[in-house]
Amino acid sequence: MGRHVLVIGSGGREHALAWRLASSASVERVSTAPGSPGTATLGATHPVDVDDPASIANLAEQLQADLVVVGPEGPLVAGVVDALTEHEIPAFGPTSDGARIEGSKAFAKDVMITAGVPTAGYVTTTDRDEAHQALDRFSPPYVVKADGLAAGKGVSICDELSDARTAIDDAMVRGRFGDAGARVVIEEFLDGPERSVFAVCDGTHAVLLTPAQDYKRVGDGDIGPNTGGMGAYAPVPGFGPDDVAELGDTIFTPVLAELARRGQPYRGLLYAGLVDTTQGPKLLEFNARFGDPETQVILPLMASDLGELLDASARGSLSDVEVAWHDQAAVTVVMANRGYPTAPETGHAISGLDAVDALDGVVAFHAGTSREGGAIVASGGRVLAVTAVAESVIDARHRAYDAVGRITWDGVHHRSDIAAGVA
Repeated sequence: MGRHVLVIGSGGREHALAWRLASSASVERVSTAPGSPGTATLGATHPVDVDDPASIANLAEQLQADLVVVGPEGPLVAGVVDALTEHEIPAFGPTSDGARIEGSKAFAKDVMITAGVPTAGYVTTTDRDEAHQALDRFSPPYVVKADGLAAGKGVSICDELSDARTAIDDAMVRGRFGDAGARVVIEEFLDGPERSVFAVCDGTHAVLLTPAQDYKRVGDGDIGPNTGGMGAYAPVPGFGPDDVAELGDTIFTPVLAELARRGQPYRGLLYAGLVDTTQGPKLLEFNARFGDPETQVILPLMASDLGELLDASARGSLSDVEVAWHDQAAVTVVMANRGYPTAPETGHAISGLDAVDALDGVVAFHAGTSREGGAIVASGGRVLAVTAVAESVIDARHRAYDAVGRITWDGVHHRSDIAAGVA
């Protein structure tokens, strides 16, 4: 008998996790909570408040789940893994202490510096005047970050000093991010291409996954505000297995050791956002969960059993685990609602999903959809992540955009340059 895995969340990342787990030999059944119209095609969905650890633990107990995979960062910071552990239910994800690596940028920077990881210079403060004064220590572009969780929108990169001052006041005075902006991090700008590298961790060991390249800005040519991510591709040319192994030695191993030293051994997914600077790779940020939309290009390339991998992490037994990969490439294009990320329009019916579902090697992962009557409705900011797999990034890009062209709704928006120019 295989495992019954419960995936927590409702976005594109959770659809991709459930989709890949459903094809794992070690998994007999996949449920999602609260899930989406996309995950509903894979197994049962269950309503739940994802930020209520007790409710999730009770649901997992009722379903007799063998493993709970927590997708979003909010439940992790809220302590859902702590609650599941109390119920003796194996869970993939860090405890609330470990999730501070994402829940507090100031905490993460302190861990990086103490562990000797190369990263940007920074100042962190809860004092508005001190934050303004800190800007004088840096050159443009200025980087202003809300310390806490802000749904991927708490970072402002400003070419003008006046805009940086406005960003500080938005966070600390006007409360744009609520309590998450009460503390800010003023940071040196790291110039260079960004890379996303994920490691599955068991408190001591880290199994690194294939890197992905994502696109944060809302518009073509990397213009406009930052978003949760508008697309991604994998693998990344020029960033091979030796480079990944080196990151294990220079970033993941020292950070895991530092967290263990603090009495916070880290199990789950540790996501390193890196910048390839002229001085070498530097760590931009940590996240405590799979990235979105990078997950949607990484998991289709995994040849190993995802259920076995995540269960080994939850049980602290990764020492002999290796991950195999298909010799292919994947590209995902995010389709969003007009007005995203500031004020997305929602509520329009989506057409064309059936045509895309019929395509080989293409999956439309549901990121922000709902079912109203017989229609699938664009109900979120990011609505779909359309992923294609092919023999090369060029071919995968062509297939992804061909599929995107078959889907439409009133107000749809997507970038047209994801993976453009990649050989």
